[in-house]
Amino acid sequence: MSVPYERGAGSAGSAGGVAGAAGAVSAGRGGVGAGGAGSQHPVLERRVLGTTGITVSRMCFGTLTIGPIQAKLPLGEGATLIRAAVDAGVNFIDTAELYGTYEYIREAISGRGRARDDVVIASRSYDYTYEGMRRAVERALGSMGVDCVDIFLLHEQESALTLKGHQEALRYLADARRAGKVRAIGASTHHVACVRAAALVPDIDVIHPLVNRSGIGIADGTAAEMLAAVEDARLAGKGIYSMKALGGGALLDDVEGALGWVLAQPCVDSVAVGIKTLDELRMDLAIFEGRRPDDGLRERTRQNKALIIEPWCTGCGSCVARCTHGALKISPRTKRPVVDTARCVVCGYCQAACPEFCMKVV
Repeated sequence: MSVPYERGAGSAGSAGGVAGAAGAVSAGRGGVGAGGAGSQHPVLERRVLGTTGITVSRMCFGTLTIGPIQAKLPLGEGATLIRAAVDAGVNFIDTAELYGTYEYIREAISGRGRARDDVVIASRSYDYTYEGMRRAVERALGSMGVDCVDIFLLHEQESALTLKGHQEALRYLADARRAGKVRAIGASTHHVACVRAAALVPDIDVIHPLVNRSGIGIADGTAAEMLAAVEDARLAGKGIYSMKALGGGALLDDVEGALGWVLAQPCVDSVAVGIKTLDELRMDLAIFEGRRPDDGLRERTRQNKALIIEPWCTGCGSCVARCTHGALKISPRTKRPVVDTARCVVCGYCQAACPEFCMKVV
């Protein structure tokens, strides 16, 4: 299948911390290291998401990592990091109601004037009723200070049955699309069965599946089975932007290989990557632009993530009930949760469910 795409400006820079990162990552359009006129640097490829008409950079900034579930960056620091990515050519930002990162995005895009039109925002909610989803969309619009969310998705769908259970929420999103409050409707999933089911739903424009070369985190199949389902969905006209290319951190020992594998799949229009530091942004920009990161940068971004359970945990089981990967269970000996590292994708969703704030991703 022929996949349409455009090219946009982008680059990586060379100095500084997150403060002032916009200047450090990109010296300005057409300037030193900006991927513009006179620059030898490649630029970020852009593609159209399926039949939506929405053009996105192949690198999507995933905001889960900067917010309260993971790094808990100060508002200004997180917003500056997003702004640096946008200035470097990343025009696609991924968030969710659960992530608590709307304010970061609002801060990052406020005052950009006409540039808001160049930023594509995707969000999602677990709401399954018409009114619940209406409130979720209105919260997103108000919290980010925008009049339209480009893509709004049903969060963590599992199968045709799950999608049917969200039929009223989907009906609201169709109404919101007609009203111009959203441009496209989607579903996010870790399940092969859901990708196949969503491909058959006319109102779903975009699918956000878990895709990585090892199949880490796929709930009901292998990497090959997920890829086959995604290929069929893309042929059906669905836009595809993937998640967990690094397996939630499990594949950090070979970031270039893991991201390169996903980028080599023609059926994947864009890849959401979690970024929490300027070095991680530089590293990802280099890979997405087809450049070789320097050894120092590679070493500084190699640190693996882990889920930590604090000693004051009461063993209530809220985290176990929340984990859709079966990566947590209560030990009969200690009466506390234990982590199956082979299943855990270090998403931090369990942290959001913990009433005692005992879980954290580090």
